[in-house]
Amino acid sequence: MSGQKALAVVEVGSTGIRLIVAAVEASGEYRVLDHAGKPVQLGRDVFVSGSVSRASMLEVIAVLRGFRELLRTYGIEPKDARVIATSALREADNRDTFTDRIALQTGFSVDIVEDIEENHLMYLAVQKALGEEFRSLARGNALIIEVGGGSTELMLLRRGRMTAAHSLRIGTIRVDEQVRAAMGSPAYLERYLTDNVRTTCDNLDSEMPLATVRNFVVIGSDARFAARAAGTRSESGDYYVVPRESFDRFVGEIQELRVEEIAAKYRVAHGEAEGYSVGLLITKLFLERTAAEELIVPFVSIRDGYLMRITQGPSASLENELHRQVVASTLALGRRYHFDEEHAQHVSELALELFDRLADEHGLGKRERLLLEIAGLLHDVGTFIRTSGHHKHSEYIIANSEIFGLQRDDLTIIANCARYHRKASPSSAHPSFMSLSREDRILVLKLSALLRVADALDRGHTQRVRIADTERKEDHLVIRVEDGGELTLERLSLEEKGDMFEDVFGIKAVLA
Repeated sequence: MSGQKALAVVEVGSTGIRLIVAAVEASGEYRVLDHAGKPVQLGRDVFVSGSVSRASMLEVIAVLRGFRELLRTYGIEPKDARVIATSALREADNRDTFTDRIALQTGFSVDIVEDIEENHLMYLAVQKALGEEFRSLARGNALIIEVGGGSTELMLLRRGRMTAAHSLRIGTIRVDEQVRAAMGSPAYLERYLTDNVRTTCDNLDSEMPLATVRNFVVIGSDARFAARAAGTRSESGDYYVVPRESFDRFVGEIQELRVEEIAAKYRVAHGEAEGYSVGLLITKLFLERTAAEELIVPFVSIRDGYLMRITQGPSASLENELHRQVVASTLALGRRYHFDEEHAQHVSELALELFDRLADEHGLGKRERLLLEIAGLLHDVGTFIRTSGHHKHSEYIIANSEIFGLQRDDLTIIANCARYHRKASPSSAHPSFMSLSREDRILVLKLSALLRVADALDRGHTQRVRIADTERKEDHLVIRVEDGGELTLERLSLEEKGDMFEDVFGIKAVLA
């Protein structure tokens, strides 16, 4: 493999452990060399008892040891492989002790993928599989869905822009266990899922009417199973197209079969067949709420998304696309809570202007700039609950929301920045602030200080103040603005809210 290197990604999922080995070109493109998989029912442990059982631990370790030997034939050592885990380990009470045992006994280091990050990886995988066809999603509204063992990942795109990304606690194993516990019949299963999906769809309609969705993209093993049986393969071979009527008919046939009959008729493993009925029914119920006439089924997985992210590196086009989708998802969240969008965008722009002009003062980079931008857009979102104390309500809303492309740690930092955009500064009596690492507490202080100054410059929500120039004069930062008329209100607000900026950066911000 001259000019190439081998790279491996292992996924520890709810229903099994799967491996992909790829040859990576210097350009970042990759070609799959090998793949393997072993069924392991981690989900049945975690979704019932909350922990991974001893028997499952031993089984997982045995499978990973086998994969370790396979990878060594490609010259890949355990320390060089990427091992990711999804919903089952994410929710396991004993995940830390389990991942430590894996590291000690196999040499693999396990990275727990957060639900929001899973959406991002899924998006990258779909983008790669569809290629030029992915551009068609920008011509209409789209829904991308993956039904897993423990959760269902959903993304809504309005003309190519991310409107919402959600991880729902509806998965094939989780649902199957709940139905078994209730000793439910197939009719009970359908009623249970119909009620859950209807409630979810009613909430999604507030973000984007599902009846306007014409592009329905599905990934996952159950979707691939249906695509092979009822769909047509694309010329590229990377995805299938399944007419809606054919899909509905196939799902109806599957619902009439027992697991043993599905396994025998379609020659699939019993463990795989167990989830097909539930997974396809969930997909069908979501499909019914849309206007899509066909399903697009890319033959990809979260492993492909992870490979794409680490092989492409910091591509400018990829970074720009991610930034665009993060902001679009943020704006959709703000609109859900009826925020003052013009004020939010103006404060965000002012904060970024200050960030760029004060690079030598704060020493932060692109990631921190993005967090400040999102904090600026959402700092007042808490007024939806109540104007009084809205900074605390903003913190709560952000901390308990999902924004495409951002991880939970990012949201915690943004929530803290919104919390401190007005009134009191952070203190040891604030648990959400003190739970952060020392580095992240310093980051919150720097970003909040910039946000407070930006918010003060639009105190009247009029967007009339624009920064023309800044100048450092001894212990003062002089902010000169374009002619915006009388600035008494802004001067008073800056005097009131500039204390944190002075404490953090050692300079006092003043309007010229």
